[in-house]
Amino acid sequence: MNLQLRALLVFFLSLIPSLLVAQDTAFPPVWEQIPGPKCAPIPEWNSPNAPKTCSKAETDAWLADVRHWRMERRIRAGYFGSEYERPELKWTQSSFIQPQMMIHDRYFYSPLTIKYTVDRYLDDLDQRYGGIDSVLVWPTYSNIGIDSRNQYDLFRDLPGGTEGVRKMVADFHRRNVRVFFPTMLWDQGTHDEKVPDAEALVKELADVNADGINGDTLDGMPASFKRASEKFNHPLALEPEVGLGSDETLTLNTMSWGYWRYVFEPSVSRYKWLEPRHMVNISNRWAHNHLDDLQEAFFNGIGFETWENIWGIWNQLTPRDAETVRRIATLERAFAALLVSQEWEPHSQTEQFGVYASKWPNRNRTLWTIVNRNAYPVTGRQLVVPQRAGFRYFDVWHGVELKPRKENDSLVIELSLETSGYGAILETSEPDDDGLKKVLAKMNSFAKKPIMEYSNEWKALPQTIVAIAPSPKHDASPEGMILVPAGEFLFKVNGIEIEGMNDEGVDFQYPWETSARRYHSQRLRVRSFHMDQTLVTNAQFKQFMDSTHYHPADNHNFLRDWKNETFPAGWDTKPVTWVSLEDARAYSAWAGKRLPHEWEWQYAAQGLDERTYPWGNEWSKEAVADVDKARDMAPPSDVNHHPKGNSNFGLADLVGNVWQWTDEYRDEHTASAVLRGGSHYQPQGSKWYFPQAYKLSEHGKYLLMAPSIDRSGAIGFRCAMDVLPIGNGTLPELMN
Repeated sequence: MNLQLRALLVFFLSLIPSLLVAQDTAFPPVWEQIPGPKCAPIPEWNSPNAPKTCSKAETDAWLADVRHWRMERRIRAGYFGSEYERPELKWTQSSFIQPQMMIHDRYFYSPLTIKYTVDRYLDDLDQRYGGIDSVLVWPTYSNIGIDSRNQYDLFRDLPGGTEGVRKMVADFHRRNVRVFFPTMLWDQGTHDEKVPDAEALVKELADVNADGINGDTLDGMPASFKRASEKFNHPLALEPEVGLGSDETLTLNTMSWGYWRYVFEPSVSRYKWLEPRHMVNISNRWAHNHLDDLQEAFFNGIGFETWENIWGIWNQLTPRDAETVRRIATLERAFAALLVSQEWEPHSQTEQFGVYASKWPNRNRTLWTIVNRNAYPVTGRQLVVPQRAGFRYFDVWHGVELKPRKENDSLVIELSLETSGYGAILETSEPDDDGLKKVLAKMNSFAKKPIMEYSNEWKALPQTIVAIAPSPKHDASPEGMILVPAGEFLFKVNGIEIEGMNDEGVDFQYPWETSARRYHSQRLRVRSFHMDQTLVTNAQFKQFMDSTHYHPADNHNFLRDWKNETFPAGWDTKPVTWVSLEDARAYSAWAGKRLPHEWEWQYAAQGLDERTYPWGNEWSKEAVADVDKARDMAPPSDVNHHPKGNSNFGLADLVGNVWQWTDEYRDEHTASAVLRGGSHYQPQGSKWYFPQAYKLSEHGKYLLMAPSIDRSGAIGFRCAMDVLPIGNGTLPELMN
């Protein structure tokens, strides 16, 4: 961006706050956050005023200002709250903990038993952080765009189809967990559904009895989804990912995500302030420490997105964050009715610097949610409240009853708050009930171990490679294969995942690495081996089928292009596709071969000179299949149709026809395949589609769930064969 353009952009951006705050207020919102009082900032050497705590007059003035802003803002937005009154959507007001769950999570589905394992998934979350209230089931990105299946096709390709998904949703409901699915309105480059997006998705969700829609990349769900929900007589909660683009959409969107920025004093959720029944789930997917997220959520009486499996990259909550989630969720669920109070008072007066409270009153009960933003413990006097006859006080964070100290006409509440800790006070005139007793007992049990005693160390989840056994056969000159001589080369490659930055845990962990990472570089000595000159063709795969009568247990999408157990006329020498990794392994074993390791594939394609493409260092259209940008993917080119793309060793179709299966890696939660070579298919219109990797220094990471959905019309394979018996392993020798 040139300097003039950048200056112009800065100028226009500088106008945005004034445009947004034409409404008069001393505390204009910053996107979806309303700043708290500025009367007690962290002291700095150049602070204009002496350090102090906020006076009641100052906090009262702040509260009066933001209340006036709210009143006027509701008028300006033409706000009405009928969606929040609907009995079928009341559950959204207590949906505090919601993970986004990849369908590829190995705790959620077992390809061995071909069954969803919802109980295993939920039991793990119950054990680690106290369970969830809703779940966002994610079947699309980051694999979408590998072929022309659209988001609705991928939904239909889930194991068991509609009936299987309906039973899976019922398993979540049996555990009192509501189920969301996403919409990707950016998916306009794959197969055209010929039905409006809202109707296509709502129909699918009504068929499986799902509960809500998350709008991926949306700053407000369009009204078309509400109309579709009414058309199919199936109420759905609407939850945009990127907040609300306008306050008017608050009337339709009963939930939203929050991507927040943090300062010392807690901010106030704009949407929760405008409508206390609105549920925000704060999301900070890549963070390894969620202290700020959790303190802001507890202060605001809102939820948290416990997203750990991020596109197959595992970012587990630390033990400290997980225990914090357990405790704040326990209290939020117990007092959910108070946390929608229209009389909510954020930044209620406190007695000590860095300690902040929200007050949630109703007629017989009042709750204070408290956070200590100081990096040290704070004890003693915390709140001063009016004396009220017949009221009792409980430290519900520690699960004990309090005896406040009288001071004139007030009561002084004293608490001990951990470093960066939490507190909660309940004032009640109601008699003891079993619900309160259970909450107190549970919180008292938790409090026996302070949160600060839980580890805050984050660790990447280790991956292991799935072993490739030596080929059953060894042949000096097998037909259709080329000898790749032994050699030493620099295996240098990186993942092309759209997200994940350069965090530890992204991409793959090779056997010689200590953790997964995006960039890899290692000198290897590779044994000699044979490699198929071309991709395995339809004709070759039919020989396998005729010989073995192979029939996979999970056969959805298997050889999808074939009819009556054979391929279309004229497709003899096209690469076989719609075969899973398991199908490719079965063929390889029948042929006396095996799948190649990724480094073998790269060595065979690249040789010793670190070239960019198999044919050299410059891109050549003549060396690859024609690029297909249509909404419905065309079939691949015949093998050996582009001889200019051959490698120095004489291997064909390494790049740009169909992706090729190589290695598989697994961690505790995700299995992924290394895809090499890219394909001819490039859906248009969005940067979020599965990216191509034509360069020999790039590979694709393809998340695996089940053969039914893993199979693709853009993925094929070729085989390798060992020259000599090599014992029990096929790993290379590491070189300095």
